[in-house]
Amino acid sequence: MRITIKGINDDRFHRPLQNISNLFFEETELLLGEGGADLEAEFFMQENKDSITVSGFIRTAEISAGHENALPASMTEKERFKKIKQTVSYVYLLLLQEYTGITQQWGILTGVRPTKLLHKMLQQGMAKEEAHEKLREEYLIKDEKIELMQAIVDRQLKAVPDLYSVQNEVSLYIGIPFCPTKCAYCTFPAYAINGRQGSVDSFLGGLHYEMKEMGKFLNESGIKITTIYYGGGTPTSITAEEMDMLYEEMMSSFPDVKRIREVTVEAGRPDTISPEKLQVLKKYQIDRISINPQSYTQETLKAIGRHHTVEETIEKYKLAREHGMKNINMDLIIGLPGEGTEEFHHSLSETKKLMPESLTVHTLSFKRASEMTKNKKKYQVAGREEITEMMKEAVKWTSENGYAPYYLYRQKNILGNLENVGYALEGQDSIYNIMIMEELQTIIGLGCGAASKFIDPATGKIEHFANPKDPKSYNDNYKHYTHAKIDKLKDLFRIAESRSS
Repeated sequence: MRITIKGINDDRFHRPLQNISNLFFEETELLLGEGGADLEAEFFMQENKDSITVSGFIRTAEISAGHENALPASMTEKERFKKIKQTVSYVYLLLLQEYTGITQQWGILTGVRPTKLLHKMLQQGMAKEEAHEKLREEYLIKDEKIELMQAIVDRQLKAVPDLYSVQNEVSLYIGIPFCPTKCAYCTFPAYAINGRQGSVDSFLGGLHYEMKEMGKFLNESGIKITTIYYGGGTPTSITAEEMDMLYEEMMSSFPDVKRIREVTVEAGRPDTISPEKLQVLKKYQIDRISINPQSYTQETLKAIGRHHTVEETIEKYKLAREHGMKNINMDLIIGLPGEGTEEFHHSLSETKKLMPESLTVHTLSFKRASEMTKNKKKYQVAGREEITEMMKEAVKWTSENGYAPYYLYRQKNILGNLENVGYALEGQDSIYNIMIMEELQTIIGLGCGAASKFIDPATGKIEHFANPKDPKSYNDNYKHYTHAKIDKLKDLFRIAESRSS
């Protein structure tokens, strides 16, 4: 779909209007100004001293829409433009909703973290009713999604009562960039581990160094750790002996580990789990893991490149229980190639037989660098209506089986413009997932491909910092990246200290 927007020539509008176009049409090309197109929208903006009025038209379909927003004199230039951009997006969404007949439940919100917006409003002292009205009127979010946002915010504050005051602590993400094979939908740094033992050995040496140096800095600075999360890749791809040394390093580098609120290890691929590795986890009192089926249909697993069987998922889940794993998360993905409501219903039925402590329901997203996106014709997926029906079934099933939503996030090119939702039984919420989604404290990434997110404790300003994604670059430069992160943390917490004094 080729779309031309007339009346707007400022490139700063291109990205938000492109994002809204993508909610309605696949593979859109958006042009600002003149140009031949399948669809033309025309805008008129009248900016006054204290308000902005935007009118929009799709003349070939005799569709029009308009909206006005206040522009208080106290606004900065940046805030003023943000409000103008929001007003244009509002009108454009109304035009496309009428043109296509598709209602967007999330309104003009195309960001990853909807609940962060609601948290911010409540932190500023806004009453729930006022916040909900703002979401409804300014962002065009429908009541169903507002209720979901509020339920998640309430659950998070119950799970982490001091959520709004954890900014002076940090969480750690420890990345292991290896998997048995790479899944077709994946864009995480993950390399097939077979035949790469030299890379693994070198990588682990760098990771141990990072943990040791970061632990030394945090201990000397008196900065507490809230959670530790081992992700990847698949952290259980390495050997039991390597896992043992890694967790021994954790205990040595972070001596307060027993007071850390939560340690999680992704064991997402059932084909990496063994009795020996589970025994190592038990040795270090780690009992929160993920075992991710994604689907309980064998043909689907084969199509997406997961070289394990449905039976192996079930067997490894039971084995983990036998070895004392008391908090197991499982992931399911809505909209995998070849799957519809029947296959998803089967996956939920199989999940009920196991009843993990938490269940994350993802909606498939065509991520730019994934194998699936590069070969879309090969991977046929369900349509918008069927995807929506599967999500409704997930909501109903989780409610009936005692699970409540506790975090959500959204992605670009997500099927049906839906969301990914984490559900948990009472008291089994993942604190790390809450921390990473709500962006209320710094997350330090250690290891190949691990990303750090530095959040100023005083202002909330966010800065990103990433380690190299390929093992060789990481192995050559891990010392530099370790100390660059430590220098950034020194600045971050020194600034916070001077501002509070």
